[in-house]
Order: sequence, then C-alpha cells, then structure tokens
Amino acid sequence: MLLSPVLANLVGSLFNILYNQTQVQPLLTERQMDRFFEVVKWFNLVVYPIAIACFVVPVTRLRPIHRRLINGDPVDRDELSSAQRLIINLPWWFLIVAAIGWLICIPVFPLALIALGEPVFGEVITHLITSFLIASLIAVTQSFFAVELTIQKTLFPVFFQSDSPASVPGARPLSITHRGLLWSFTAVVCPVVSLLLIVLVPDAAHRAPLFAIAVAVVAIAFGFATSWMLGRLVVRPIRTLKLASQRIADGHLNTHVPLQHADEFGLLIESFNRMAGGLRERERLQQTFGRHVGQEAAKQILQQGDAGGGREQSVSIMFVDVRNFTMHSSQQPPHEIVAALNTFFGAAVERIEGRGGMVNKFLGDGLMAIFGVGTEAERHADQAVAAAIDLQSFVVDHADRFIDLHWPGFAIGIGINSGKAIVGSIGSPRRQEYTAMGDTVNVAARVESLTKTLTQPILITASTRSLLTQPFTLHPQSPQNVKGKAVPIELFAVESSVSTANR
Repeated sequence: MLLSPVLANLVGSLFNILYNQTQVQPLLTERQMDRFFEVVKWFNLVVYPIAIACFVVPVTRLRPIHRRLINGDPVDRDELSSAQRLIINLPWWFLIVAAIGWLICIPVFPLALIALGEPVFGEVITHLITSFLIASLIAVTQSFFAVELTIQKTLFPVFFQSDSPASVPGARPLSITHRGLLWSFTAVVCPVVSLLLIVLVPDAAHRAPLFAIAVAVVAIAFGFATSWMLGRLVVRPIRTLKLASQRIADGHLNTHVPLQHADEFGLLIESFNRMAGGLRERERLQQTFGRHVGQEAAKQILQQGDAGGGREQSVSIMFVDVRNFTMHSSQQPPHEIVAALNTFFGAAVERIEGRGGMVNKFLGDGLMAIFGVGTEAERHADQAVAAAIDLQSFVVDHADRFIDLHWPGFAIGIGINSGKAIVGSIGSPRRQEYTAMGDTVNVAARVESLTKTLTQPILITASTRSLLTQPFTLHPQSPQNVKGKAVPIELFAVESSVSTANR
C-alpha cells in the first residue's frame, strides 16, 4: 500500500528534476548551484524520510489488528472501530502529507539561494515555484486515488468482514460528487495550469515548446491513469450492481454484491444486499410456511399481510377421509400408521397442488383442500374433481405399497361441494389460521361422511356438478338428508376415470 503514493510522488520528482536541470540551473551561478544541490541533498535526507515516516506510522498502527483479524483472534470493538475509521481516512492523510512535502519546497529553495547574499534572478524564483507546483499537481491527486484504490483491495476485506465501510462513524470518505471534481482537477485543471505556467514564465533555455509537449504528455498519461482508477472506484460498482439487479430479476435470489465502498456506493451496495437478503428470507419463509399451510395459502397470507379477516369467494371444498383408521390404528404400531399416512398425504399434496388446489389442513386421518383461491375461479370444480380422481387412482394403483406398509385394503372417501365461502386469515390477533368457513364447507364435510353410507369413494354435490366443464363420468345417487339442511341434497358419484359425463 505504501508504494502507491510513493510511485506517484516519484514521477512528480522526476519531472521536477528534469525541469530544474533545463530551466533553473542555467540561471544559477556556481555558488548558487552548489547551494541548490546542497539543499536538494539535505531535503532528501530530512524531509523525504519524515514524509515516508508519516506514511508508515498509521499503517504500522494497523498491523497488530490486521494480524489478529487474519488469524481469527478477537479484537476489541472500540479498537476495531478506530482502525476502520483510520483506514477510510488514510487517503486524506497521504494527500496532506504529500501536499506539505511539495509545498514546503516553494519557500525553502528560494530562501536558501537568497541567503547566499548573491543576486538571484526573478526568473529563478518563478521557475522554482512553477516546477514545484507542476510536480505537486501531478503527484498529490494521483496519490489520493491510488491509496483509496489500494486500501479497498487490501484492507477493506480484512477490517470490514462483518461491517460496512459506509457506516463507520467519524470517517470522511470522498463522496462521488467530490471524486468527480477531484478527477476534473487532475485531468483538466492540472495540465491546463501547468501549460499556462510554462507559457507565462521566461524561457531560460529556450525549450518552452519542448517542455509544453512534455507536460502535455505527462498530463495526458496521468489523466488516463486517473480515469482508470476512477473507473475502478465508480464504474465498476455501477456495472456490478446492474448485473446483480438483472440476476435478482431473473430469480437468482442468492445474488450478493461483494464490493466494499465507504462512499455512497457503500450505502447503495449495503441496501442492495439487504434487499436481496430480505427476498431470500421471504422466499425461505414462504417455502417453510408453505410446508405447513400449503404454498398457495402461504402466498395468499403473505400478500394479505396484517389485513386479517377474509373475503367471500366461489370455491370448491374437498374433504378426504382414510377409511377404518380407528380400527387399524388400534392394531398397528404408531410409527407404521404415520409412515402409511405420510405416504398418502405426500401424494395427496402433490396431486391437489398439481391441480391448482391447496391443502388447507390435515385432520389426523384426513384432510381439507380448497380449490379456487389464487387460480382460475371458473375452473375450480373441474380441478377439485380431477384431483379426487388422481387421489383415488393413486390408492388403487399403489395397493401393494400400502400392503408393504402393513395397511392392506387402504381406502379413502372424498366429498366435494362448491359454492360461496369466507376465505382468509381467521382467528385472534395473536394466532390466526388461513381457512374457509361457511355452509359450503359444512356441506362438503357431510358429503364426505356419506361416502361410507353410499359406499362410493368420490361424491360431489349438484352445485359442483353444475360448474363442471370437463366430461367426467357421474352417477346420480338418491338424495340424502344432511345435518343443517331442510331439503335432501342431490349427490353424484364420480368414476375414477375420465369419460363422457352422465348428465
């Protein structure tokens, strides 16, 4: 990291030396030349080491903490915060040190020549000031960007493993606006000022055009260097955020932007990663929640939020019951009962959700499902009947599997009714359940119980039959009295195959 400002200042020094050799030294007497080189020697022996020490000291303070962080050792929170603040402010410190190191040359060299007591041409003072100003303009701003880019690459990943550089109290990062102004100063103001100074001062060696070209070349080279560094500091996060946003839009919610910035980009990246994390958490919550209430119910609950209550909808309600559960459970170990039920319930959830319904709740030896929520409302009766046929077919086709699970003769009864029901989150403010309520639900439960009486595996009501648009094979049954209904309800048995409906 120390090399980044040193290299920038070395280039400025080389320019300064070349300028003085051709523009200043021809105007000096022999004694003045000796004094000039003596000041150069002592300046390099005193000021440069002090400047380098000023560069090294703050970095040295960071080494013990850096070593502990690398080794995974604990670091005091206040000590870490102080180190983080120092790291973010390092570019300013290097800029100040470099600026002082260069600007102090302006009074030192002219005063050293004047102290000899010999006349000093005014052009000498002008050239000296010009050389140091141009060199400092070249070096100082480049040092700032170089140090900033270096610490982002080397120190940020170590010192900000669990923190954001943009949230460090007391830090003074260069804002995006000010970075643009500094870039303009480096790439535009510096070369223009440098060329003006060369044009305005007397040309002792008659090489002003040559030096103007040299300054222009150096300015252009440093302008490109600054543009490259600015691209790393500004363009790269913009491009990375754009690509990350596209990945999020494509459904890749595990996207994370690993860049660390202390400026506004840091806040933007931090907000983006929090947003992506929130989307991942929402997806995880929906997946986890959906395993308990059903994926469609989970979506509805998350969309509903804290609104609560329910709304009236046209739905089809399905009740499924496992036959002879009480008798079988009294004869078999609980783990075998659970294994057989989980086999059936796993297939039931897959087939019901595959037909657009939602398993609303498990009832021990049965379940309740709702069709028509979050799907095409006009097709919920077809979906419910098709799902019932799928369930009955699964039980028949996998009879051998249930024998292996020690449940021979595994059978189910399914009752379906369609109509209006209140669907939504119902309960107390502290505990709610997403379900359907109303006469439609009650009748569906009664119809399921009638499958035992009529010895039919699948029964639907006339209201469900009236909504069917697909050619299911239906067999009318004798009207049945159900609790809560003054008039017997009309029922139809469904064959476990699809053919022309018997209307």
